[in-house]
Amino acid sequence: MSSTAAARSVDNNVTPIWKSQNLISIRPVGYVRRGVYQTRSRGMFRRSEPASSHVKRAFDVVTASLALIFFAPLFLGIMIAIKATSRGPVFFRQYRHGYRNSLFKIYKFRTMRASDSDPAGVRQTVRDDPRVTAIGRVLRRTSLDEIPQLINVIKGDMSLVGPRPHVPGMLAADLRYEELVPYYFQRHIARPGITGLAQVSGCRGSTVEPDLAIKRIDYDLDYIEKWSFQMDVELLVRTVRREFLSGSGS
Repeated sequence: MSSTAAARSVDNNVTPIWKSQNLISIRPVGYVRRGVYQTRSRGMFRRSEPASSHVKRAFDVVTASLALIFFAPLFLGIMIAIKATSRGPVFFRQYRHGYRNSLFKIYKFRTMRASDSDPAGVRQTVRDDPRVTAIGRVLRRTSLDEIPQLINVIKGDMSLVGPRPHVPGMLAADLRYEELVPYYFQRHIARPGITGLAQVSGCRGSTVEPDLAIKRIDYDLDYIEKWSFQMDVELLVRTVRREFLSGSGS
């Protein structure tokens, strides 16, 4: 099944998203154990959706533009290194779920051999994945493969901070994510981000373990419910420290 067809299938099961721009809903259920959820308070936070903030959008555009200028020499160097060491395109493009379940094409530096790439995202990357090139391992370890997503931020597909964008029909614990987590699609009321609360909290990589997969979505919704501009700045600082300075990227 193509990624576009899969996306249409997923859209048929989308949890309704409220139209109000000034109310954020608390999750109606909370995770107890696999297949078991407990009813939660249905109260409301009187907060603005992150995507409705003009300050957040202006900060995204200005910061992403300056970052692209700053990284321009490195950007060019990585492009040359990828072309010189493996056949195929410099960029990896893949459809992901975006704001309010719309589809957009994400940009990343290609880190795998072109013949082994998985555009649909069905086969997830694992530790010491043989498909990853030598340059790709360095880019993944330092998170430099994410730099082209600054273009997505400027275009408005993404934000600097938000839930990480998933491929349509993404699996978690051998189930479609929305089957494992009934409130899964609520994460799409915010623009997806290059980094987010889940990532800086250690929830990244494989989604094979159900508890970790569910915890990742809970972090995403915690971010949406508690979002503030100060929170975005703090998460960006934590990301720089964790991903670039410590070199702990995947």
